[in-house]
Amino acid sequence: MSLLVVDKLCKRYGALKVTDDLALSVEPGELHAIIGPNGAGKSTLIAQLSGEARCDSGSIRFDGEEISGLPMHRRVARGLSRSFQITSILPGFTVLENVATAVQAREGSSFSFLGRVADESALNDQAVTALGRVGLTDRAGTIAGSLSHGEKRQLELAIALATKPRLLLLDEPLAGTSGGEAERLVEVMRSLKGEVTTVLIEHDMDAVFRLADRVSVLVYGRIIATGSPDVVRADPQVRAAYLGEEA
Repeated sequence: MSLLVVDKLCKRYGALKVTDDLALSVEPGELHAIIGPNGAGKSTLIAQLSGEARCDSGSIRFDGEEISGLPMHRRVARGLSRSFQITSILPGFTVLENVATAVQAREGSSFSFLGRVADESALNDQAVTALGRVGLTDRAGTIAGSLSHGEKRQLELAIALATKPRLLLLDEPLAGTSGGEAERLVEVMRSLKGEVTTVLIEHDMDAVFRLADRVSVLVYGRIIATGSPDVVRADPQVRAAYLGEEA
């Protein structure tokens, strides 16, 4: 059974139909990339899946349960987590405290949000594990606001992993990173394959075709093709609508 099934999903902003009768399925364990030109509706789709944006109509089923009416925090509790296109961290907290706060939110710890969450050993241990997954263990005591852009992306991924997601939604994790930073993030995503089901939105086509098990192409709010990277790369409709010479 598919872990995520989207059917006839629609989202309008005034007269503009950003998500147009969209259908999508994501299988357990796969990394499913969604690509498309700017303005295709990719980030809006992720916002609807995560609960940040409400759907006007249609269905989102996660592990067989209809979740389209659930708020974001209840989706996170069910195992659906996301990272943001624009990095979202607590810049005045340490790296470890950022991740420990995410663990706290997941577990409903009685520790005060305004306190030093990383001082609670159970939160601390799980946060350290998440930091190890993304290669930031040696930066645990660093103030998050002082990290490089790429390290902030790694931290954001650690925060998402700390919620123990069954489905991870990644919205352009490589945006603004340097070549070395991007490569480190690609390796982290590769290490998660088969362990955490992932939906990836990304403009870096080299990374997409290296990582994805399947690729869906979104144009004007509709999926026009889905398949393996090789199948999608060779699709004439996809080449005409988006990939062009990049294919």
